[in-house]
Amino acid sequence: MKELEALTPKAIVAELDRYIIGQQRAKRAVAIALRNRSRRIKLAPEIREDIAPKNILMIGPTGVGKTEIARRLAKLSGAPFLKVEATKYTEVGYVGRDVESMIRDLMAVGYAMVKSETQAGLRGEAERRAEEILLDLLLPGTRERNPASGRGPSAVPGDAAPAITGPAIPGQADSGGEGPASTREKFRAMLREGKLEDRVVEVQVQRQGPPSFEVFAGASNLEDLEMSVANITNMIAGGRPKRKQATVRDARGIIIAEQLDKLVDHEKTVEEARRRVEELGIVFIDEIDKIASRGERAGGQDVSREGVQRDILPIVEGSKVTTKLGVVDTTHILFIAAGAFNVSKPSDLIPELQGRFPLRVELESLHAEDFRRILLEPKNALTRQYAELLATEGVNISFSDEAIERMSFLAAEVNSRMENIGARRLHTIMEALLEDISFNASEMGGQSIEITREYVDERLKDVVQDQDLSRYIL
Repeated sequence: MKELEALTPKAIVAELDRYIIGQQRAKRAVAIALRNRSRRIKLAPEIREDIAPKNILMIGPTGVGKTEIARRLAKLSGAPFLKVEATKYTEVGYVGRDVESMIRDLMAVGYAMVKSETQAGLRGEAERRAEEILLDLLLPGTRERNPASGRGPSAVPGDAAPAITGPAIPGQADSGGEGPASTREKFRAMLREGKLEDRVVEVQVQRQGPPSFEVFAGASNLEDLEMSVANITNMIAGGRPKRKQATVRDARGIIIAEQLDKLVDHEKTVEEARRRVEELGIVFIDEIDKIASRGERAGGQDVSREGVQRDILPIVEGSKVTTKLGVVDTTHILFIAAGAFNVSKPSDLIPELQGRFPLRVELESLHAEDFRRILLEPKNALTRQYAELLATEGVNISFSDEAIERMSFLAAEVNSRMENIGARRLHTIMEALLEDISFNASEMGGQSIEITREYVDERLKDVVQDQDLSRYIL
């Protein structure tokens, strides 16, 4: 919440500017929507419940930043985020994914996020426990017993002494005259120094999971039913631990993962995940224009499209969805829908669904100047990505200003004459431009190559020729 509080709309837009060029209207819209979430949490409960998020509909051609804006926004806020394709869903009665599965997937994302954060804080304790268990495996019977229970602080895996193989450990043979505690401490020091990493021990692997009573929840279609049956099978068959031979190096990772799983309070994790999903969750529905009924056409696939819209409507309006981790209320989840709408129009969506996306933002097509900035300015600029990739082979490449200008012009020109795929056109151009260098990079170590305008024209001559030819062909 403190991190969310520091995200003012200006700070959000500034952060988005580091990765996405242009589209200021869309950035401002999502920044305000995110800020309103932190404002809402500060309100009194009776007012807070009545304030629903203002869902956003982004309209613009492919490759202009719609998905990237939503993804960066979620990463920036640390909110549970899910991107789905509207075309993957079918209306009730048809074979396929039902729209409620998007909320089940979002809840799974939230649970994994909270669990990961919780485990990060418990890693120190898990490592301490793992060290004791490894010492028990290396030196069975040396742990001090607990006077109250007659057993050690934690159970030693296995009933019998584990098998330990590998080269002899210096000092192991002449340690018989010393007490077990002294021997254990010597082994502890050797373990911490990494001298026992290649020793082979036998560990027990037993997976722990969320409470079993939630297995049947949400099994409303064939896919979820199969998952539930698989969970039941794993629960029955996985009750007994499995023995596995592993080196100390590998065993440590296995034991730490198991201890982290044991240390996590799954009920608290589920509650926190549900709270985050309900209060901060973001669902990005892409390709929503593909489920819009086009014009006056009716019947056929249009019936299914309208059915999917009707099924999405209650989710966006606010309803309770049953998931494997409990019931989730979707009332305050932020939905961002996006589509090119080059064939259909936003007005082709059913009126009720249109009303649930009150904020409409049109994203502009990208031009040559935008492409130039995309190649140079973002933190993850394409030119920087390719330079870093080739640097791993010892090849240093640089781009002249004229080469950047030429690539930007060609990207805009090809988009105007062919299908407009936005910034994705730059990927096509960069791959064609650097194909020979990438292929032969392993044999070019130590070389420095400057990409010039002449090099661009030579490598992309097919594009240049088509451009020149188009002047004379009507």
